Amino acid sequence: MPVTREKGQLMSASEIDRTLVRLAHEVLEKTADLDQLAFVGIRRRGVPLAQRLAAKIKSLEKREVPVGILDINLYRDDLSTVSSTPVVNATEIPFSVVGRDIILMDDVLYTGRTIRAALDALFDHGRPARVQLLVLIDRGHRELPIEARYVGRTVQTSDVEIIEVKFQEIDGLEKVLLVEKVED
Repeated sequence: MPVTREKGQLMSASEIDRTLVRLAHEVLEKTADLDQLAFVGIRRRGVPLAQRLAAKIKSLEKREVPVGILDINLYRDDLSTVSSTPVVNATEIPFSVVGRDIILMDDVLYTGRTIRAALDALFDHGRPARVQLLVLIDRGHRELPIEARYVGRTVQTSDVEIIEVKFQEIDGLEKVLLVEKVED
């Protein structure tokens, strides 16, 4: 496990919240039929993102947006390098994805490989009418032709830098950090 050193805070809790309000408005502006809209969060930090955005839209529009949870561990193309026994969590999509306008959500977009795996996992549940991507942070360095339609913030990083998103629901604190790998 590489050792990391914090370089700086990119977003505070209030900045994250303001960004989510903006993203909720963007989703509403670009969605023709709210009745077909559904959010799917990629487990781990895509889940609170999807849940929070659904809550924001409910407060703005007084309508529920269904939220699903997607576990991609068995779909990863680097499975053999991650662990010999991957931890598989449940995928929970309590609605049919067929014909839906799905917004797939994750905290950080980097190489695009997580999203490729998520698309494979999602399509195992049916064929949505459209799939769009929403991320809190786009850090560049794409290895696959994947682009987010909705981006909270774009942050250019080097290969030794890492974006760490901390959500209250998972980490007990709320912020986005820029850290870098350092030698032991």
